[in-house]
Amino acid sequence: GDAGDNEPPSELGFSSQGEEESVDDLMDEVRERIAKLRQRGIAEYLLEQLIHPDNRLSRMVITKDWRIVLPDYNNMEIKMEPLVKAVYLLFLRYPEGIVFKHLPDYRQELTKIYSKLRPLGLSDMAIQSIEDVTNPLLNSINEKCARIRGAFVGQFDNYMAKSYYVDGQRGEAKKISLPRNLVVWE
Repeated sequence: GDAGDNEPPSELGFSSQGEEESVDDLMDEVRERIAKLRQRGIAEYLLEQLIHPDNRLSRMVITKDWRIVLPDYNNMEIKMEPLVKAVYLLFLRYPEGIVFKHLPDYRQELTKIYSKLRPLGLSDMAIQSIEDVTNPLLNSINEKCARIRGAFVGQFDNYMAKSYYVDGQRGEAKKISLPRNLVVWE
C-alpha cells in the first residue's frame, strides 16, 4: 500500500485514487440504479436496506418511572399519554401478540399497568376508558394502536419504527415484533 491509501477524499468530491467522477455523477448513477430496481419490483424494504445497511434496532428500556427510552438512538424517549402507554406495555408483555377479540381477558392486567402509570389512582372515567379499550366491538383499541404507531413513526422512519409498534393482519394476533431480548425492564 501507498502512504496515500488512508487519505480522506478531497473536499472537491474527487477520490484520492484520481477517479474523475464527481459526487453529483455518482448520486445520479445511484438514483438511476434504484429506479431500475424499483421497475423490476424490488421490495421497498430491500431498497431501504441498501440505504441503511446498519439497521440496528435499538434496545428499549422501560425505566422505573415508566418512561420508554431507546438508548441506542441517542437515548430517544418515546412519549405517550398514560392509557396509550399502558396498552403498549401490555402488548410488550406478550411477544406472541394479543387477538383483539380476546381483549376482555386482559382487562384486569391492563388496569394494573394503568394504575402504575397513574399513581394518584383511577377515576371512574379512567376505568371507563379501560373498559372501552378492552372492548373489541369499539374502535378504541385501534385508535390507541394508531397513537402508538404515531409515537414511533414521528421519531424515525417507518422502516425502523415497524419493529416497535403494535402491528398485525386483520383477525390475527397483533404484536410488537421487537425481539424481546432487546427489551430491558428496570
